[in-house]
Amino acid sequence: MKTVFVTVGTTSFDELIDSITRPEAVQALKACGYERFVLQVGKGSLLPAADSCPPVQLEAYRFKDSIAEDMKQADLVVSHAGAGSCLEALGAGKPLLVVVNDKLMNNHQLEMAQQLHKDSHLLYCTCSTLTETLRTMDLSVLRPFLPGQPKIFANFLDKALGIQ
Repeated sequence: MKTVFVTVGTTSFDELIDSITRPEAVQALKACGYERFVLQVGKGSLLPAADSCPPVQLEAYRFKDSIAEDMKQADLVVSHAGAGSCLEALGAGKPLLVVVNDKLMNNHQLEMAQQLHKDSHLLYCTCSTLTETLRTMDLSVLRPFLPGQPKIFANFLDKALGIQ
């Protein structure tokens, strides 16, 4: 069963959870063959019920000690743009769609998502463009982000954040 894993990390990003569970987003993912959604909702106020997204199977939780197993089982990861969540998904070799929270000020997350997209490691969008992105995404264009090279990632972060 093709699975989408959605993670907001340790934060609250209710807009992402709301957007991904809207009927038009669910239908777009269903059209791509996804039948199971696993949502990690963090500190948010939304915790969707298991029967809230027909025709897909839905599981939702706030936190676990580790999301590694959910990442491993996923066929697609949809994540907030936190560096830790992005690095974990890319390190697991999973296709990654990053949803940038455009309500954040001084949004370094957008810079990181743009650079990793430019290097063909992920796709990115905002909540307002999520459904259209799901309808038109081509995961075959993504290239693996080689794990085990923390220096390269650290240099990338320094560059993206304007430290270098």
